[in-house]
Amino acid sequence: MALIAPTARGGDAGATAADGDPLAAPVVIPNPLTLQEAVDLFRTHGFDLLLADAAVAGARGDLVAASAFPNPLVSGAGGTAFAYHPHLCDTDNCSGTAFNFNVSDQGLLVDLVVGKRRLRIQGASAALEAARHSRADAERLLLPAVREQYTQAALASAVLAATREVASRTADTFGLVQRQFDSGAASEADLARAEVAKLDAERAVDSATETLTSAKAALAALLGARDGGAEFELADPLKPFAIPASLRDATLASLREQAMANRPDLAAARAQVQSAEAALDLARRERFPDVSVSAQYQQQGTGQEAIQPSTATFGLSLPLPVLYQNQGEIIGAEADLRTRKIGEQKLAAQVVADVTSAFAAYQSGRDRVQRMESRLLERARRARDLVEYRHQKGAASLFEFLDAQRTFVATQTEYYQDLGDYWAALYKLEQATALELDT
Repeated sequence: MALIAPTARGGDAGATAADGDPLAAPVVIPNPLTLQEAVDLFRTHGFDLLLADAAVAGARGDLVAASAFPNPLVSGAGGTAFAYHPHLCDTDNCSGTAFNFNVSDQGLLVDLVVGKRRLRIQGASAALEAARHSRADAERLLLPAVREQYTQAALASAVLAATREVASRTADTFGLVQRQFDSGAASEADLARAEVAKLDAERAVDSATETLTSAKAALAALLGARDGGAEFELADPLKPFAIPASLRDATLASLREQAMANRPDLAAARAQVQSAEAALDLARRERFPDVSVSAQYQQQGTGQEAIQPSTATFGLSLPLPVLYQNQGEIIGAEADLRTRKIGEQKLAAQVVADVTSAFAAYQSGRDRVQRMESRLLERARRARDLVEYRHQKGAASLFEFLDAQRTFVATQTEYYQDLGDYWAALYKLEQATALELDT
């Protein structure tokens, strides 16, 4: 069993810049379209993955901002003393011009000592990790959905082909009965039954055509097509029944265990807990005031008789936390951490439920298809062919033939539906376990 891992592009949304803007590139769906081509198109143009890539890029920007050092604050001023007369000074070079310069570290030194920047980086790093896991989770959910939608389209195509075959047979039967009626060998009731069967088969073809068009339109939307893009054929037929090797010895317990280890949404929830823990530590650390270290130089005039001789001063400035010690932010951070932990536990319980229900659906779908393929489908086809042969020889009535035909069509349609349900259940199990089971 292989974990559905994000591609290099998915793990680092910034990689899309090298490939150009996927939103600007038109989505061209190949005709005919294979399942692998559909998966590749989704990975490149799928709207949900593009949104997840944008979220990863945003989280990366937050990390860059959290890692940045504050810029030093530099200020300067100049002026003159209006009541000072330099020409009355006993020494040369007297001046009434004043200027000063001030430099502050904006709390950088104390921030490094106390560790606030480290906590901000820790929280942003955990948030970025959560965003990356969320991106992988989008792929976990949607890649099987693409495969399932392709399978639904292939199912609709198979049903359409079967209904067209039935329509052709019923048209031939109606033609035969029409000739028999014209020659007096068939009753008007037989002719009416044959015509009803023909019209019903044509209605089934129309319905199957509509279903196929809708399925292809839904698939095109998943692949990022903006213009409908349903004008394509499917290169791969409905896949025959097969049990993946990775599931032959699998048990519910083993699948649950692997899901708990592999589900990216669980990993994202754990990363969000880590981010909330860092945010709580930072909120507590914020009780320590931001101390700014500054250096100042000022001077007014020159020489010994200067109004303000050259003076350098160093200072500290900080707010006094006597009225408020960040209590509200700490309470909010504690509540957020508690919420994240409860969410992680709730999600873990949901993972167990997802795997349980998906595995049950897989087993049920597998058993139905095996029962169909073991005897029922072939016997229904054989019965239809035998009754058709007997009817052509005059040994079976038209009613018997039409009844055998309806039974076969119903059985074949049910088989195709069971086969589609089986693959849909398998893809749901892939989603639940985050394992690529269809190999």
